[in-house]
Amino acid sequence: MGSVREWETQVLFMPRGTTRGDARRLLTEQAEYGHWELWRLRLYADGSRRAWLRRRVIRVARTA
Repeated sequence: MGSVREWETQVLFMPRGTTRGDARRLLTEQAEYGHWELWRLRLYADGSRRAWLRRRVIRVARTA
């Protein structure tokens, strides 16, 4: 029986004008309280950011 990793994803959009500190604070809160990890971060030419977060889905085996 092999283990298949399943991930739950979330996309955060940070509008232009969001400071680097505010973006870091938002991502830190997501990591600490929601158990998310940063998967990908993209900074666009207009100054907006998009962050992809993921966390592992834990399946619990049923007991008899």
